[in-house]
Amino acid sequence: MATPYDPLSYENLARSVVGVLMVQSPVPLPPPEPFGGPGVYAIYYTGGFPAYRPVASPSCERPIYVGMAVPPGARKGLSDFDAADTALFRRLHDHAKSLEAAQNLELYDFRCRYLIVVPVWITLAERFLLSQYRPIWNTVIDGFGNHDPGAGRRGMRRPRWDILHPGRPWAQQLSAAETPDNVLAALGAFLAQGG
Repeated sequence: MATPYDPLSYENLARSVVGVLMVQSPVPLPPPEPFGGPGVYAIYYTGGFPAYRPVASPSCERPIYVGMAVPPGARKGLSDFDAADTALFRRLHDHAKSLEAAQNLELYDFRCRYLIVVPVWITLAERFLLSQYRPIWNTVIDGFGNHDPGAGRRGMRRPRWDILHPGRPWAQQLSAAETPDNVLAALGAFLAQGG
């Protein structure tokens, strides 16, 4: 027996939000003009870093990273949509700073799509983006979206992203459990398995 289509199922609602995100025109990272609101985004790599050739996406079809930005207090259920809050713009701007700090990447090789979304749908849309695209910076080379853990947590390990793309000052203070070659091998295995 066929399963009836439910337009209001969580999966179909998430697919709807992601569908609207993916028809947005790609823009430079960070977007040139500030804007308000929370939402979801996808970042694309268009450059020539050798390990990223299989996932480089000059036509912005395969994201290298996806994420979300929620208003302050949203994770605790303490906020509603606030068009004046610039959470999404700030998040994209933070990512641009990380890319500028990286010694072996160029900011001009990155583009993004973003969509301002009512907060209740943001987490759902991000989960769908993650499962649909399996971006390498969310899966195998994690840590791109990390912030400085602060002095009280300096015992943490350096993220794989920072091992492969050194330059963020706070990450250099963390110990590395792997070498760049280890990270590249993990990426190669991930891509070989259809990642």
